[in-house]
Amino acid sequence: MNDNSLTRIQPDWYSPTRLLDTPVDYDFPGDRFIPNRSLMDLDRAHTLLINRTNNKLRKPNFNDEYRRKMEENLKLDVEGRPFRMLVFRGSPKSSRQSTRLIDEMRRSDKELPLQTNENRRYRKFPLKASRALDAPLLSDDYYSNVMDWGKSNILAVVLGSILYIWNAQVQKAGVLMEVKREDDCPTSVAWSDDGKIVAVGCDSSKLQLWDAETSRLVRDLQGHQSRVGCVAWNGHILTSGSKDRSIISHDVRARSNLVSLTRAHGGEVCGVKWSSTGNALASGGNDNLVYIWDSFKTSSRHYMHRFNEHHAAVKALAWCPYNSDVLASGGGIDDGCLKIWNTQKGTCISTNETGAQICGLQWNRHHKEILSGHGFGTGESHCQLCLWSYPSMARIGEPLRHASSSRILHLSQSPDGLTVVSAGADETLRFWEIFGPPRESSENVTHLDNLLSLKASAVR
Repeated sequence: MNDNSLTRIQPDWYSPTRLLDTPVDYDFPGDRFIPNRSLMDLDRAHTLLINRTNNKLRKPNFNDEYRRKMEENLKLDVEGRPFRMLVFRGSPKSSRQSTRLIDEMRRSDKELPLQTNENRRYRKFPLKASRALDAPLLSDDYYSNVMDWGKSNILAVVLGSILYIWNAQVQKAGVLMEVKREDDCPTSVAWSDDGKIVAVGCDSSKLQLWDAETSRLVRDLQGHQSRVGCVAWNGHILTSGSKDRSIISHDVRARSNLVSLTRAHGGEVCGVKWSSTGNALASGGNDNLVYIWDSFKTSSRHYMHRFNEHHAAVKALAWCPYNSDVLASGGGIDDGCLKIWNTQKGTCISTNETGAQICGLQWNRHHKEILSGHGFGTGESHCQLCLWSYPSMARIGEPLRHASSSRILHLSQSPDGLTVVSAGADETLRFWEIFGPPRESSENVTHLDNLLSLKASAVR
């Protein structure tokens, strides 16, 4: 094969007849779909595109005879029968159902909620508590955490020297434990993840595990030197924070239970919370600091982040249930700020000045909202429950309060995430149907679910 065979173009390779008169040598022939740029007059094309003077572009002057011939060729086939080019004729008949059936199914799905109004669930914000229980001797102490609602639908609450458990299903209360010494009263409680064991921190530095079914002491855990004001579970790991400024993680399965001991806070540890994934621990202290710890590196030197933007003690901590990297924290009476943090980047997403002490925070698992319980303050949130939209942090509905001007000390929510219980300094427990009903929308529906339900895609 000689060199000219690659560079010489055969005349019948190209459809334009002008190439037959003056063939040109090309490196490679063109393609039927991708034209060879050597055949184009790019300068003239560019001029025609950018030229805005219409009178220079003369319209073609076609006579009537030419138009008639064109219409005959476009509307009649070779045998003279009527024929139309580029007309949509539909697909040939087959065993597949018509797309009209799909349209009817989609239309019927949209019309169904309009036809059955009783099935539509409207969200109504409560004006008052749905239930109220007396809680005599409830400690009016900001630094304690004496109420928790377990996954077995049993509420644990400390009243004086007695730890009560209240079964929400049968609405009966019982005594789980009672201490004899006044300096040994329970100051913190937390249910295990399976809802069977209650961890109880005491004023005397004791940390105990109680079986809720048998009402028996399972184990004593040592390590603290002062009041244990907060406890939190992460599987078989129990983490406690104390007035002695230490954070201890215990493995409740092991004989030697101590996993880690951390002293990073400069004051009493007021709150500890594990993320839903169990990968990160948040701690708040009386030193106005919030620490984020990696679950594998809970030592004083290896914290992930240290947030110092609060100006009072930080007790209220809550991890976002639908974004494990988002944490909410609330400051004490001299701060009153509700802050949202990105714990992956170590940045503050938003700050909302509530004007009152924040004693508790609870995320709504069904709607993108967060509820704050407030103590004393000078703002309008004084001793109120406030619901905030996330991430706009705009207030929703009217604030709720206990019967008197008493601060709200603790918040917890039911296992189904629909009811919130608040413990107030007026010695009452109040139940609020504020988080339900669950949202009925397509926000949590995936693209695959939409496609399979024939509701999302209009592409045939």
